[in-house]
Amino acid sequence: MITSEKILDCLKTVNDPDLHRDIVSLGFVKNLKIDGEKVSFDLELTTPACPVKDLLKEECSRKIKQIKGVKEVLVNLTAKVRPLVQTPLDTLKEIKNIIAVASGKGGVGKSTVAVNLALALSKSGAKVGLMDADIYGPSIPMMLAVQERPVVENQKVIPVEKMGLKIISMGMLATEDAPVIWRGPMVAGILQQFLGQVEWGVLDYLVIDLPPGTGDAQLTLAQKASISGAVIVTTPQDVALLDARRGLKMFQQVNVPVLGIIENMSYFICDQCSKRHEIFRQGGGLRVSQELNVPFLGEIPLDSRVALGGDQGNPIVQAFPDSEIAKAYTNLAGRVAANLSILSEQQKKHSSSQLPQAQKS
Repeated sequence: MITSEKILDCLKTVNDPDLHRDIVSLGFVKNLKIDGEKVSFDLELTTPACPVKDLLKEECSRKIKQIKGVKEVLVNLTAKVRPLVQTPLDTLKEIKNIIAVASGKGGVGKSTVAVNLALALSKSGAKVGLMDADIYGPSIPMMLAVQERPVVENQKVIPVEKMGLKIISMGMLATEDAPVIWRGPMVAGILQQFLGQVEWGVLDYLVIDLPPGTGDAQLTLAQKASISGAVIVTTPQDVALLDARRGLKMFQQVNVPVLGIIENMSYFICDQCSKRHEIFRQGGGLRVSQELNVPFLGEIPLDSRVALGGDQGNPIVQAFPDSEIAKAYTNLAGRVAANLSILSEQQKKHSSSQLPQAQKS
């Protein structure tokens, strides 16, 4: 006879590889039903971007079918993102996770990574917002072809919605081509307005594209926004890696967990010989991650379609969702979401917020 106890005992042998616990004790198994020879249940993961969701589903189905009498198994994947944000700001209370995308220097493709990361999270089924915190050089509106201006309702700014994202940027407010000439306190003021006066609503993830460097903007957001974790963008060159180290250590000093390092422009695949070429040296991001004991989130290759998509307002994840580079961003989104889930689980246990060091994929 098939019983719920037998099914749950079986599922206790299925472990989440990131959280290192079985799916029953994690509370992932919901709405278990037995109908004759058919078993069905919901598998409620901690993020729709879970990188191992298909493997978990397959393992559950395979193991349950080994129980005598079971002929059919239906596993319905669902997700409930766990919150890490704890902030006194009312406009952020419904945001579960805030992800800062940062770089120690300009020119490494940070904004491109932020946009495509946000889109990849959104395409997984998550509710995502994107804040352009680069006040002096806002580029998000161009990269997403946003021409609308945000409206104000009940003294709150309503973000513009495009491609499934809620978006706010200084570029939507300033005159095109006009330079923003502000001192540090004014920049801090506008960032606090973005945090305190924008009606983001319910979000699983708010991705913040920070300006390069380690100045007022980073400190303001770290102090006011309760950032869940930071993603550091670098390229393989030594000068970029040096600045990435500085940025990473800044977040550690202000107690913002570093979700990992992503190496952009890592290599180029020649369309003639199909061989991989490391144009800007090799493996620098991985070495820095190992040196500083933070996760390595992977490599993003060089591809001319990325630059073209940014110029035309059609990012690579949106324009070429089946391309290898879009898959690299999907993998990045999965690792970022998984590391946030790890931090949430550690927070529940009142343990250290140190993430395990990732290996090169």
